[in-house]
Amino acid sequence: QVQLVESGGGLVQAGGSLRLSCAASGGTFSSYAMGWFRQAPGKEREFVAGISRSDRRTFYADSVKGRFTISRDNVENTAYLLMNSLKPEDTAVYYCAANSGTWYPMTESRYDYWGQGTQVTVSS
Repeated sequence: QVQLVESGGGLVQAGGSLRLSCAASGGTFSSYAMGWFRQAPGKEREFVAGISRSDRRTFYADSVKGRFTISRDNVENTAYLLMNSLKPEDTAVYYCAANSGTWYPMTESRYDYWGQGTQVTVSS
């Protein structure tokens, strides 16, 4: 079983950047596909980005394409989400998640393990 811990959230002005990290332990990190989701106040959790296990295919929500970049380091057992050109509507709690089986990147229920989340607040 893998444990996930997010970090890197905070308060940033619109147009700024943040890099979120998701450190994994207790499992074989390279065997998991990874995803980032977010939940804004009063809204359902939504898919942000995903990256496959080995060939590192990436997937993005339309709302973040061209601004966010997901990556992974299978030596450091860490996934990253680089967020540029942040907007107030990006304000949310960001969660990383790991998938150990058949992977549908945008499907929340396909992820087996979740972190506790990190708050990102973008001021206008």
